[in-house]
Amino acid sequence: MAAELFTKDESPAGLAAQRIHDCLCEEILAGELAPGTRLGEVALAKRFDVSRGPIRAALKMLAETGVVTVVPHSGARVREMSYDDARALYQVREALEAQAASLAAASASPEAVAQLRAVLAGHSRDVAAHPTGAYLQGGTDRDFHNIIARMAGNAIIQRYLTKELYPQLALLRVRHTHVTGRGVSALREHERIVEAIAAGDSEVAGLLMRRHIQNSWASLEAQLKSDDA
Repeated sequence: MAAELFTKDESPAGLAAQRIHDCLCEEILAGELAPGTRLGEVALAKRFDVSRGPIRAALKMLAETGVVTVVPHSGARVREMSYDDARALYQVREALEAQAASLAAASASPEAVAQLRAVLAGHSRDVAAHPTGAYLQGGTDRDFHNIIARMAGNAIIQRYLTKELYPQLALLRVRHTHVTGRGVSALREHERIVEAIAAGDSEVAGLLMRRHIQNSWASLEAQLKSDDA
C-alpha cells in the first residue's frame, strides 16, 4: 500500500479547518456557492462558530485544490474558470489519465475489472434513459475515472487526479451543466477502455483514454465557445 504523501493535522484547529473545508468544497462543487462568490473570513467564522484561524486554513486548502482563489488585500472567492483554465486542465488531464489507464492495464486484477464493468452497467442504464442528454450527470463519470486512477497504483498520479484535477473539473461543470449529446459515445469509449485494461494492453488502453479525453474536451470546448459568443 502506498504511503501517505501528506500528514493530516489532527489538532482541534486542524480538524475544524478540515470540517469547514469539506463543507465549503461540497457547496462549491454542488453549485450552491456560485463562481465569483466572496468567501469573507468574518462571515464564515460566524457561520461555523470558530475563530478566523481555522477559516484561513480551510480557505488555503481550497485554494490549493484549485476551487478558490485568494487575492491579497481582497480576500477569497469561488474560482471563476476561463476558457484558458479549462483548456489547461484538459491538457493535463489527457496526459495523466492516459498514463493511469496504461498503468492500470499493466496490473489489472479480475476484481478491479469487474468493478469497472459494474460501474459501466450503471452508466448504461443512465444513458439509455436519456440517450441525447448530458454526459453522465451526478458524478458517475468521475467514479469511473477514479477507479482507473486507483488501479494505476501510482500515488502521485492518483493524488493529482483525485485531489486537485477532478475537483477543478467538477467546478467547471457547475458553470456548464448543459453540455449535451455525449452520453452514448462516451459510454462506448469507456467500454473500449475497459476491454483494453481487461486484456492487459497498456498501449491501447492509454491511447483510447487519450482519445476519450480529447473527445470530451471537443464537446466542452464547443459549449464554452457557444456560451461566450
